[in-house]
Amino acid sequence: MKIWTNMHLTPVERQELAKRLSPHDLSHADAATTTNLVSGTADNACRAADVAFGQPAVDDLLASESLKFIQLTSAGYTRYDRDDLRAALRSRDAALCTSSGVYDDPCAQHVMSFILGHNRRLLDAYADQTTTRSWRYKLLRPAVRTLGDEKVLIIGFGAIGRRLVELLHPFHAQVRGVRRSPSGDEPIEVVSMAELDEQLPWADHVVNLLPSSSANTRLFDAPRFARMKRGAAFYNVGRGDTVDQAALEHALRDGQISGAYLDVTHPEPLPADHPLWQAPRCLITPHVAGGTQKEMQKLLDHFVTNFERFIQANPLSNRVM
Repeated sequence: MKIWTNMHLTPVERQELAKRLSPHDLSHADAATTTNLVSGTADNACRAADVAFGQPAVDDLLASESLKFIQLTSAGYTRYDRDDLRAALRSRDAALCTSSGVYDDPCAQHVMSFILGHNRRLLDAYADQTTTRSWRYKLLRPAVRTLGDEKVLIIGFGAIGRRLVELLHPFHAQVRGVRRSPSGDEPIEVVSMAELDEQLPWADHVVNLLPSSSANTRLFDAPRFARMKRGAAFYNVGRGDTVDQAALEHALRDGQISGAYLDVTHPEPLPADHPLWQAPRCLITPHVAGGTQKEMQKLLDHFVTNFERFIQANPLSNRVM
């Protein structure tokens, strides 16, 4: 079987992957991708392969007559979420899977660190430490909070949201979810996106895990920030273009939002002179929520395990098409 990848691998990683996939033939694209955020370039070798691993060009997936299993190296699949690609894959009984199982736990832990840091006022204390070094005991002690008295709303409830629910459980917060199509098997109350505006005033913490799409572009705009409970905190570990960043900055400056914690922005990298860098109570991390020290190894493990499932005609993990 011919397996193609456009992942950027070290010589050691290439050797390991080839060994684990033996006796199948592994080929590497001439132009490897170093990030999951961009698509790879067109490659005839991809079109001729049976299996693709990485971020293949959509045109290659459409044109191929042989590809039966595509494993993306990302949790999201926005650029592949197309009717023509779905039809092409169905026509040759092919599967497309994501690597959401690699990223759900680190992303959920990142959100959890944001929420706990917000409630315990770590940004305020750090600001004092790096500026006046004042000892604001009387101001900060009454301001710190615990999650047991609070409500968390997760928008874009999928694998990351499920893991976040598990992490939140010991803290006894009330948690609800919002997703495009509730399945009914979620571990918490989950409603459809049509009810988002009704849910926003309920939450103390609004967690955005939405992917990029035409329907989600600037979904969080000035009217939606205004609908949130005054003093709620906002978290974005989805995609930057789902937020009207000017509206977010305004909501921070007038106190409607008590804090914003962003792992994604639009564009990325965020320009050094962008107002959000100086917005009050705003913490920005550079799209690292899904990262771990063993990220590459976990991606390789996930692919090899799923490839073995594919070979044995067993159900695939994280299949989306």
